Amino acid sequence: MPARTVEHRRMEEAKEAETDPRTGRKWRRWGTYLPERQWGTVREDYSTDGEAWDYFPFDHAAARAYRWGDDGLLGLCDNRGLVCFSTALWNGADPTLKERLFGLSGKEGSHGEDVKELYWYLDATPTCSYARGLYKYPQQAFPYDELRARARGAKKGDPEPELLDTAAFEDLRYFDVQVEYAKDDPNDVLVRITVNNRGPRPAPLVVLPQLWFRNTWSWTPDAERPSLYAMPPQDDVLVVETSHVHLGRFWLYAEGAQELLFTENESNAERLWGTANRTPYVKDAFHQAIVRRRHEAVNPAQRGTKVGARFSAVIDPGQPLVLRLRYTDRAREQPFADYDAVFKRRIHDADEFYRAVAPAGRTLSDDEGRVFRQAVAGLFWNKQYYSYEVERWLRGDSLQPPPPPERWRGRNGGWRHLYNSEVLSMPDKWEYPWYAAWDLAFHCIPIALVDPEFAKQQLTLLVREWYMHPNGQIPAYEWQLGDVNPPVHAWAAYRVYQIERRTTGRKDRQFLESVFLKLMLNFTWWVNRKDTGGRNVFEGGFLGLDNIGLFDRSRPLPGGGTLEQADATSWMGMYCLNMLDIALELARDSPSYQDVANKFFEHFLLIAHAMNHIAGEDVCLWDETDGFYYDVLRRPSGENTPVRVRSMVGLSPLFAVTTMEPHTLDRLPAFRRRARWFLQNRPELSEHCPLMDVPGKMERRLLSLVQRDRLGRVLSRMLDETEFLSPYGVRSLSRAHADRPYELDVGGQSFRVAYEPGESQTGLFGGNSNWRGPVWLPVNYLVIESLQRLAHYYGDSFVVECPTGSGKYMNLWQVAAELSRRLIALFLVGPDGRRPTHGAREILQRDPHFKDHVTFFEYFHGDSGAGLGARAQTGWTALVAKLLEQSRLWKD
Repeated sequence: MPARTVEHRRMEEAKEAETDPRTGRKWRRWGTYLPERQWGTVREDYSTDGEAWDYFPFDHAAARAYRWGDDGLLGLCDNRGLVCFSTALWNGADPTLKERLFGLSGKEGSHGEDVKELYWYLDATPTCSYARGLYKYPQQAFPYDELRARARGAKKGDPEPELLDTAAFEDLRYFDVQVEYAKDDPNDVLVRITVNNRGPRPAPLVVLPQLWFRNTWSWTPDAERPSLYAMPPQDDVLVVETSHVHLGRFWLYAEGAQELLFTENESNAERLWGTANRTPYVKDAFHQAIVRRRHEAVNPAQRGTKVGARFSAVIDPGQPLVLRLRYTDRAREQPFADYDAVFKRRIHDADEFYRAVAPAGRTLSDDEGRVFRQAVAGLFWNKQYYSYEVERWLRGDSLQPPPPPERWRGRNGGWRHLYNSEVLSMPDKWEYPWYAAWDLAFHCIPIALVDPEFAKQQLTLLVREWYMHPNGQIPAYEWQLGDVNPPVHAWAAYRVYQIERRTTGRKDRQFLESVFLKLMLNFTWWVNRKDTGGRNVFEGGFLGLDNIGLFDRSRPLPGGGTLEQADATSWMGMYCLNMLDIALELARDSPSYQDVANKFFEHFLLIAHAMNHIAGEDVCLWDETDGFYYDVLRRPSGENTPVRVRSMVGLSPLFAVTTMEPHTLDRLPAFRRRARWFLQNRPELSEHCPLMDVPGKMERRLLSLVQRDRLGRVLSRMLDETEFLSPYGVRSLSRAHADRPYELDVGGQSFRVAYEPGESQTGLFGGNSNWRGPVWLPVNYLVIESLQRLAHYYGDSFVVECPTGSGKYMNLWQVAAELSRRLIALFLVGPDGRRPTHGAREILQRDPHFKDHVTFFEYFHGDSGAGLGARAQTGWTALVAKLLEQSRLWKD
């Protein structure tokens, strides 16, 4: 149970404020919730063809007001996204003011959308009482056009062109721009911007901290327009008063700024569309004033809805520029008198908090502690205020041109009930600035270690009636809400419940029961919609594994037919057991849940049987010859063809496993009695779960899709370094397909899958999401958990060769530990002094101003461990924090 720290007390006060604002304090109101990309999102797309990247491109972002959100560089906003703060920069050479991160759209990138910047989230606490981020800004013109040209010229087999491939950081001529936030109270945010010149010579820089109101007034009549305006300066401190109908009055103080620039957060219609502007002062006025030196672009009346405080300086190497600002709801005569003391206390509080939540019973090394803290910080920085009302988005706004009628029949037209307006956990805030159901479930596991309330709130949100479809489906992700993610919500809810119980001693049955009851609806949706043949074999679609297979599994198969998916069926087996575990836990206090538990027990047995005998036919997802699980293609002719791609699809049956403690069964006699009756009277089902009645280690019982004789054969492939076992975890596709690609003719077309350890060479599904060889943290984490559960049952009675062919044998607990060590090694400095995640770039590996900033990529090269895909997807990759936390369990 962690020590009670100052930050823990803030979390308790924030929770109390949700029920009793008189005694609680809203510590979570302000946070690093500002997106880093709003352009090119579905929310902002009002096109006929649904091409979001084209409708609102990057080049429009500086001049066009957003409808549903906003964006900025290492920014902050309130939990309704009404007031936004970020830092803008200009090095005197760029063609544009640097206000947001640049990246290539899905069409421009050679492997899909890709951010082309260098930035890191270095620290954060759950309430954002302290947060620290770092952005590296070149001193020469940012190579926008060069990066686009390099991407256009790159082939699918080439690595993604990156900023470090250009001369932008030549001779290390760049600025380190560190942005820190500290709260003195819930409505008092201190900002410190520290700029270091890492180059060899003095260099000029304009730093423009910006505060603005999100545009909520241009869409509907009678909407109140907020205001901000200059107040008399206080010595060398410039002062802005802000007023908003929902937030009241606040004051921004900027110490040492040369001037205040004011404009309106309104689109520059003249620049964008050649029509008259509603106001002479528009969104890109600061660019006009600073870069083009057109000072008439800003409002001389010193008022508007957007303000910038200009700091211009020539910065010498080794002489940091420190800027101090404060945004508070109290007018202050000496706003910076206690400033340094507040920062000192908040940094101390953050250090104290992370010492308290560090793994119990084990001291992390300095490097392990760095990885743990930055992984958690990335999760907190990747919280984002997210607004999307599908009905209003489809219908359009009364003060704007109506959207094209085609959109009613297009993307998300069936999700008119969806109303999102919360702070949500994102995969990341640039490449995936929208929530994704199965990503979020994985985020909640490491979040629960440090902030279980937020983890529970996130899981609860996705099953609320304004999220979940009336038919019971959970929204997948913004790009296609009706797509299908693996059903891991129940798993995440139970694991968060268990983690909170272990770390705090609290058993939040109310949370568990609430989520469980909603998931009953979702489970029914799966059974009714994804088991079209009623055979307990599922066709879930792409299931988040993107381009792992021969063809896009979300679309009709060429030539017709049905794909009986080993992974969809396995996910449903896992879903049954997760719901069974929750029902048994709830039955401790409410015996009636034993009836529900029996239902999921029986359904699991039906799925286990179907994996081996589809509808009583001689069709099996298990291939006895290969000793592996495969999808089966059922053709219209009646022919059944195994799709012999050795991939994560065939390892997914491992996920469906649970053990039952003897005291649980003794305490729930009704469940045990009915389960025994079912096993005795349906022997054809019980043959696939023989260990339910056979005591294992400590008298436990086992339910698993993979029987003992098959488990050894599957693991022999998974632990084979010429197949799945990478130096850094389990590959998503067997390396055997490098020399022996799998090919199959379907409907007169030839399809092929080959091992691709790095960037994807196919655009089958998604651009930068390659499941044909790289290592992915989420499924690796599930493999480790499954091995741990199997070890709880088998103990030392089951050993496997690890690695296969090595002559070294391990029990399953030791295998789980070995996989965990390999995954953690992705991020740690190895014996060669290098972090595998940073790849071959020497500046990332050796430079003292780079090497300890850990990058948490979307996935990792299957052979070298180099980070690939989205470069700041701390989301599910932050599972490494949980692996570090539980590594105490298997330390020698």
